[in-house]
Order: sequence, then structure tokens, then C-alpha cells
Amino acid sequence: MIEAVGLTKRYGDKTAVYNLSFQVRPGAVTGFLGPNGSGKSTTMRMILGLDNPSAGYVTIGGHPYRRLPNAPRQVGALLDAKAVHGGRAARNHLLSLAQLSGIPARRVDEVLGVVGLQDVARRRSKGFSLGMGQRLGIAAALLGDPQVLLFDEPVNGLDPEGIHWVRNLMKALAAEGRTVFVSSHLMSEMALTADHLIVIGRGQLMADMSVTEFISANSADFARVRTPDTEPHLREKLTSALTEAGGHVLPEQDGGLRVTGLVLPRISDIAHESDVRLWELSPHQASLEEAYMRMTQGAVDYRSTDDQKAGLQQPLPPGAQPPMPVPGQGQPGWYAPPPPQQGGQPFAGAPQGGQAVAGPQQGGQAPAGPPQGGQAVTGPQQSGQAPAGPPQAGQAHATPQQGGQPLAAPRQGGQAPAGPPQGGQAVAGPPQGVPARFVASQGAPGQMSAGPYGAPAAPGAVPGAEPGNPYAAQRQAPPPPAAAPAPAAAPVTDPTQPEDAR
Repeated sequence: MIEAVGLTKRYGDKTAVYNLSFQVRPGAVTGFLGPNGSGKSTTMRMILGLDNPSAGYVTIGGHPYRRLPNAPRQVGALLDAKAVHGGRAARNHLLSLAQLSGIPARRVDEVLGVVGLQDVARRRSKGFSLGMGQRLGIAAALLGDPQVLLFDEPVNGLDPEGIHWVRNLMKALAAEGRTVFVSSHLMSEMALTADHLIVIGRGQLMADMSVTEFISANSADFARVRTPDTEPHLREKLTSALTEAGGHVLPEQDGGLRVTGLVLPRISDIAHESDVRLWELSPHQASLEEAYMRMTQGAVDYRSTDDQKAGLQQPLPPGAQPPMPVPGQGQPGWYAPPPPQQGGQPFAGAPQGGQAVAGPQQGGQAPAGPPQGGQAVTGPQQSGQAPAGPPQAGQAHATPQQGGQPLAAPRQGGQAPAGPPQGGQAVAGPPQGVPARFVASQGAPGQMSAGPYGAPAAPGAVPGAEPGNPYAAQRQAPPPPAAAPAPAAAPVTDPTQPEDAR
């Protein structure tokens, strides 16, 4: 058992703890609550002999901590999870503590398994996350199998599974008859874990009672009553009847009634006697957080203020309207709505004004492949005209146009000119083994080269480069096939010369 009597601690002119007296009994989880700066950590340090009290005293099992024989075997504590040498492995850290306290080495492996760190026992603790550091600190507290345990914020940094594990661990330790003293700021977790509460504010005791008594003493339970929304006269009739019976009735925003001063069976009887149908009759009990906030609202030293954003807000341009407040923003359960879609379309960049999407063909047609038989790829038009079909006899190839003017000269019969380019004629089709997309068409002198897939190339662009692809510009288009070298001319001989001289 832990007992504090008149405990006081001063740091200069600052009084951290003043005349604090309480008992922490075995067999129960005792929660230690209070605002930041209320003196919780200072009290725990005085319990463990790390700070000397200015007045009063505190004992563990009837003795000060420093006079306990082999104190690590009787008291385990977690005050600072980072109080570990970062260059030491987890197992070596626990092993050094065990050797100082005469604890066998096999106990180190046991507690590593209890806290779930057996797989990282050989890792240095400086690489541990906050949650892993908390587990290592809990393992150090459990190392000597003590009867008294103190934990300062044990679930800090743990994931939901770790918080659930710590909760069950605390309850199991208390069920074995141990003294468990836990400090925490998580009210929801303390409501599920603690059996008894000690609340301090500005270094002084504010409450020392069970969780149920604390909630009842610092909150007002009420009954929620709801009548049919289509019959408002029934709500007024029930309000008058409940008020005459000694109840206090307050209307709520959703049309319900909040009733205090009457128990639920009495409210039901009054509604039945008044011939009023009820849609809802339910009890409401305040949470531990609500009761704690009500008790400690006058003992908070550090309060936040609204952010005025002085000098940071940009002035609105002339004629601009200030943003409208979002209904419900800041209320419990409010979530930001999804961002508005552009132009009513589910995806950005959707076609506007009925323009066609540059993508897969409609009607099940497959995209046009590479040129076959010397035919040119029909690319998109730049003047809003539909793509032309394959070239007919005597017609020009369908090529990208600028302002309605064709870029390539018409071909006769739809056949590609044979042989190497002559006089600026375009090469029909790519060289063998080279994809068509990498070949820049050779137009007439002064004309712009076509880009990949028949699209016109941008001024200054590398022929064959893909739009929007910064790496495609690095590829060099292969040169057109060179013309076959002309056969060497045979030497001219004089038939009048003898054979030996030829």
C-alpha cells in the first residue's frame, strides 16, 4: 500500500504539491488524474525517493522507498520510457537491471515475451518507436515481479492493440492483489481501467473516491423524452405534467426533452396518466470526461485561445465576397464534405462542350495501328474536322492540317514512292525493324515534320518525341535507309594493246 501524509514540495517560490494526503490500496487499479502542471509527476517522484518532499512524507508498505530492502524486487515503476541508453540492446538493458537487483537472467526473456518484444530483443533501443519504448519500460517495471507498480502515462504511443493489452495487464495485476497506481490523461481509457480515482489540481487534492461516485458527484444524470413530432401539443402537455410533478424540463434542439429530478418509472407513469404517447424514454449518464472537466475547469493553468491570425490573412480583392461559414462545422460528429467536382464531371480534364475524348475508340473499333503498305496514319485534325479515311486513288493522304492546308503532297494511286527520297518526297513507311512512332516523316522543304501517331510536332520538338514524355526527347530518330551505292564503273581498255598490257 502507498500512503502519503501532508506531502508538500516547493521549488523556490513555486509550490508544486501542497498538503497532499491519500492512500493507494492493493487489489484495485487507482487512477491518478489532474491537469498539466498539477503535480502528478512530482508526486510519483517523491513516492520513489527521486525528490525529497519539503514537508510531509510518503511510504510504501510502511517504509520510505529508500529504506526498502532490495526495492526493485518490491516496487516497479515506469516514469520515463526514454530513460534508456540508446546504444544498448533491449535485452542487454533489462539484463543490466536484473544483475543489479539479483534477478536471474531467465526472467529477462520472460518479461520480453510478456510485452511482445522477444523478436527485437537484440536491437538497439535508439531505433525503437515510441510505443516500443513504452513496452520496454513496462518490461523493466515487471522485471522484479513487484507487489507495487507505478505507471506514468503507460499507453502513450501505443496502438489500439497495445492499449487493450495494457488495460488487461493492469486489471490482471490488481486481481492478483498488487497495488497499481496509474497516471493518465485519457479519460475514456481510465473509465475502463480504473476502479478508484485520485484527482489533484494545482498540487492539492480534489477527489478521492470510486469512478462511479466521482461521475455521480460531478455530473447531472437526466432522462431523454421524445414525443411524436407531428403532434407538438403532446410535448407541451407532457412538459406541464412533468413540471407539476417536480421535474425540471429543458427543450433540446431536435425536439426532445431533457428531464431531471424524476426517475424513469415516474416519468413513464406521468406520460401514461396524461395520455401522451412516447417515442423515446432513455437514461443519460455523463461520462468520466464530462465529470472530470466540470470538476477541474477552475484548476487548469494552461488554456488555449482562439487564433486571430493577426497580420496573416490576405485582404480580399475588390468585389470578392468573404467565404460563407459551413453549417455544422465545429460541432461533434461533423466531417468536411468531399471537394466539389470540376464542371460536374467525376474526373478532372473531362471533355467540355461536347468535345471528343482522345482515348479509346467508340463503337468497339480498335485504335489504328502502324501504317500498312505505305499508308499514312490518320491523325487528329486541328480545325475541328473529323479524321479522314484511308487514301483513295488520286487523293492526298489524310495528314494533320493547320488552318485547313495539307502538309504532305498527294500520292498517286495510294502507293508509296519506291526507293530513297527524291526531291523532298516522303518515305513511305518506316524502315524494317523500326516502329513507326519513332520515325519522323520527311515532308516537302519548309514544311513541319509530323509527330508520333500523325500529330503535328511542336516547333523545336525532336522528331518522334512523345508529347508530355521528357525521356522521349532523348531518343534520336533513326536515319532513313541510305541509298544503295552505285556499282563501280569498269575500266576502259584499248583492244589494240596486247593482252599482257591490258
